[in-house]
Amino acid sequence: MTVTSNTLRSFAAGILISTSLIGAVYLFGPSEAKSTGKVESAKVEKLSEDDMVKNLTSKGYVIHTEDQWKKQLQAMNKKQEDKTAEKKEENNDGKVIYKTMLTVSTGMTSIDVGNALEKANIIKSGLDFYKEVENRGVENDLRPGTFEVESGMTTDEIISTIFK
Repeated sequence: MTVTSNTLRSFAAGILISTSLIGAVYLFGPSEAKSTGKVESAKVEKLSEDDMVKNLTSKGYVIHTEDQWKKQLQAMNKKQEDKTAEKKEENNDGKVIYKTMLTVSTGMTSIDVGNALEKANIIKSGLDFYKEVENRGVENDLRPGTFEVESGMTTDEIISTIFK
């Protein structure tokens, strides 16, 4: 099929006419679509408080009053305070423990991780950390993410946290 100037003009005129018709329907047609489906009215049923509690408990939810919730929060806060007090007592041997949130992004190497841990005073030497990772053969198993590490952790714990 050869394309001559007359066939090309005819084709262009057809496209112009069809887009003009579509534009006219779009601009001057109905502004909202109407549904052809039946509209059913929804049942609105007022439930009593006891019925709501029964429905929720039958589905596995636990219902507390405000006083019960406050007591539970106080008990949880007390447990948390006791745990932190125990940790402070355990770590009261005069040694300072540093904590940091280490963010490992894609493209980082175990050398980068070691240097970041050294700067955060988590480990003594980034090079020794890199050598330990290399000896274990996990230098290619670095997981991207954010990890909480502290200076009280052993090298084994740090490696198992950051590497797969």
